[in-house]
Amino acid sequence: MNDMLPVVPGDPTVGDDAPLGLIPAKILIADDEPRNLLAVSEILAGPGLELVVVDSGEEVLRQILRHDFAAILLDVRMPRLDGFEVATMVRARARSSRVPIVFMTAYSKDDLHIFRGYSAGAVDYVFKPIEPLILKSKVAVFVDLYRKTEEIKRQHAAEKELLLENLRVRNERLDAERALRRGEEHQALVLRGLPIGLYTSPLGEAGRPLHFTSDNVERLSGCSRSAFEDPFFWEKNLHPEDRDRVLAELDAANQTNDATIEYRWRCAAGDDRHILDRVVMIRDPDGTPRETFGMWFDISERKELERRLQHASKLEAVGRLTGGIAHDFNNMLNVVIGNLDLLKRTLKDDEKAQRRVENAIEGAQRCADLTSRLLAFSRRSPLQTTILHLNEVMPSIVELLQRTLGERINVLLELPANLPSIRVDRSQFEAALVNLALNARDAMPDGGALRIRVHPSEREPAPGAEWGFVEISVEDTGTGMPPDVVDRVFEPFFTTKEAGKGTGLGLSMVYGFAQQSGGDIVIDSRFGEGTKIRLSFPALPADHDGAPENLADGTDVLDADGQTILVVEDEEAVRHVTTSTLEALGFLVVQAVDAEEALAALEREPAIRLVFSDVRIPGGLSGIQLSHLIRDKHPDVALLLTSGFMEEEHDLNGFEFLQKPYRTAELVAKLSTVFGLCANR
Repeated sequence: MNDMLPVVPGDPTVGDDAPLGLIPAKILIADDEPRNLLAVSEILAGPGLELVVVDSGEEVLRQILRHDFAAILLDVRMPRLDGFEVATMVRARARSSRVPIVFMTAYSKDDLHIFRGYSAGAVDYVFKPIEPLILKSKVAVFVDLYRKTEEIKRQHAAEKELLLENLRVRNERLDAERALRRGEEHQALVLRGLPIGLYTSPLGEAGRPLHFTSDNVERLSGCSRSAFEDPFFWEKNLHPEDRDRVLAELDAANQTNDATIEYRWRCAAGDDRHILDRVVMIRDPDGTPRETFGMWFDISERKELERRLQHASKLEAVGRLTGGIAHDFNNMLNVVIGNLDLLKRTLKDDEKAQRRVENAIEGAQRCADLTSRLLAFSRRSPLQTTILHLNEVMPSIVELLQRTLGERINVLLELPANLPSIRVDRSQFEAALVNLALNARDAMPDGGALRIRVHPSEREPAPGAEWGFVEISVEDTGTGMPPDVVDRVFEPFFTTKEAGKGTGLGLSMVYGFAQQSGGDIVIDSRFGEGTKIRLSFPALPADHDGAPENLADGTDVLDADGQTILVVEDEEAVRHVTTSTLEALGFLVVQAVDAEEALAALEREPAIRLVFSDVRIPGGLSGIQLSHLIRDKHPDVALLLTSGFMEEEHDLNGFEFLQKPYRTAELVAKLSTVFGLCANR
């Protein structure tokens, strides 16, 4: 055994020198058995191949950080990290995600084992003992593909470099020919199209007259060029909060020769625009400041983008925080609500105890609603969308709002005929309108009018969309809001109400719902003049099928009739309360904690009619992947998924879904729907 290949992490074993012009290729071989590494290396050794041999999954991950490989040969069974785990990590990295992975195994050849390998990212399997010809042929294909790909990349790079060089030479020649005749014209066109105004300002006079050299300033400010020649016009329209700072920075520019000053300036329309003023000092030959040359930049749009970016960052922070706790929190609430529902069934004759149980259920449900609002605000909550015919649903919603707001608020509805339909989550849609109406009521303590107007929006369709938007505006005659409140009104937990009278999540939830539904929300409010909030949603074509989706009315009587349900849930407390609830409904229940146990139970218990699985379960398969396997192998078994938190990357693929926490009545309604779908297949 002295001639055995020593296994050194990352040790390259190179075959014969590559022929001239042959692109070298690296092959990574991972096996914890030195004999196997020696055998595979001797099989594959050849011209232009560099074999890198390692004996652990950790070393594989280190090597892919350093090198590009034509193929990776992985032993399935290795200590610490097995081949499946290593392959998944290799696939998760962008640089190595397309490298072919071939599993080498001497163990199981069953379909599930192989399916797991392909799911982890393998493109092929080689079974031990390895046939040299087979292995060499498979690897040769990947090496040839790698070399051809590299050759194409090199040719493309060379062609691109040549093309760029030709373009550069050609452009330089054209620029030289046209520079003289188009210079001034080009400059004028650019300046007219940009939010920039050029000016000069003489020094030594009172105030600061600005002599603009172009008409751009009229487009930017709404004021004529001649208005700025008034020495005090510019200073008079400075925002009061910015005036002292800006004047001090201008004085300092006499010493520094230049300054970049940002401030707010009141335009002719009465709105404040954000201006970036670039000032350069021009001096006489003796060094005395003579005048300033300046450029006015309107950066209002940039400021708005910065504000939106800050808001998006807050969305992301709240979303990550909420998403991190939502699953466990909703699981705990599911245990609480489920046990309370079961307790309520045993207290039918104790009215006082039943009231206490209902109060406890209501409190737990409010906790779930709080989490749901946070998830909706951060756009991490799955929406149960359906098609809403606004001409049908808006009158009933307005009637509800009128009863909720009381007699002192007069609710007016403007609803033209034949409005387009929209696709939204109806409960979230109604909650959004209720939130807006309640905020309007609080802004009208002495009463007033709330006008709700629904109409096709003038907003341009989204890129690639064929249809426009429907706008729903909610306008009150209340106290309005100052600008500093308007700027923060959609922030989570921001509220102007007294402590204990508001969570600060109402408008945040409406904002998140509108964004997640593909729409938008805009607020227009002036202090003392009322507030108008406009919601817009993508419109559906007039001939769109109006059948609602994913709705279960929950009115069907559920006939359990001793049918068997398989519950797949890794949380013991949740599994226990779910089992107890289903048994109380008359079902027989089989339990499993992961996909492996679930598949075994299905083979063992042919009477199982439905699998009720959590999406997030331990092991190599999620609840969604498990459902795909069951649908393929057991097409007569109904499927229902549940979760306390659905991450963005999860796609239900048409499976029925029940959000945790849920009441027994909601479970009954969903089971009725699922069994009905199964019976109609």
